[in-house]
Amino acid sequence: MERQLHRDRGVKSEGPKLVPFFKATCVYFVLWLPTSSPSWFSALIKCLPIFCLWVFLLAHGINFLVVHRSASRILAGLIFSALGDAFLIWQEQGYFIHGLLMFAITHILYSSAFGMKPLDLKAGLLMGLISSSCYAFLYSYLSGPFTYLVAVYIALIGFMGWRAVAGMQLCNDLWTWTKLSACIGAMLFMVSDLTVAVNKFCFPVPYSRVIIMATYYAAQMLIALSAVESRDEEDFRKRN
Repeated sequence: MERQLHRDRGVKSEGPKLVPFFKATCVYFVLWLPTSSPSWFSALIKCLPIFCLWVFLLAHGINFLVVHRSASRILAGLIFSALGDAFLIWQEQGYFIHGLLMFAITHILYSSAFGMKPLDLKAGLLMGLISSSCYAFLYSYLSGPFTYLVAVYIALIGFMGWRAVAGMQLCNDLWTWTKLSACIGAMLFMVSDLTVAVNKFCFPVPYSRVIIMATYYAAQMLIALSAVESRDEEDFRKRN
């Protein structure tokens, strides 16, 4: 019961710090700038919610980021995400692969932040099966360097999803709201990227941009929230 109350307090304490992120996300969807006319302004508007997540983590203090390596890695992942967002604004001008590389680095950083304990091979097998199925579906639509680039990318995001799911430990009642947010965030990231891939390589997905950006921003917010777990758990132990 006390652990549950601690979880609830954590959610309430972090919520107000995310207000700028929600406002920036609303600005993006209200302006809804056309993708056919890429500009530095449209790149700024697209990246603004991610910038707000930088501020969200930095608001916890530089010392917090220095002491807790998982938090600093998630911040680094958000920085590479913003670079990826900017590159994808100009994807039709030949910068799609650059964006793909930035997000590949992001998934490596997130995987490192989530850690390798507990291992949970069952979750790994499940994520491997999902990732393999996604690639098998996309394979016939891919050509040239994308045949292997997409394979590597799917492997990386699948690995990241595995580490997020494994860390949740829902069955052992060892979960925290931040671990749960990491897990949901990773799943939403996979949905967003799969929608990007299907829409780009296979066939037009109805309302693809809405689906991609809504799931993407939600994913990044939830993963950023997972970075504050170490501080909250440390405070909880001190009080007990």
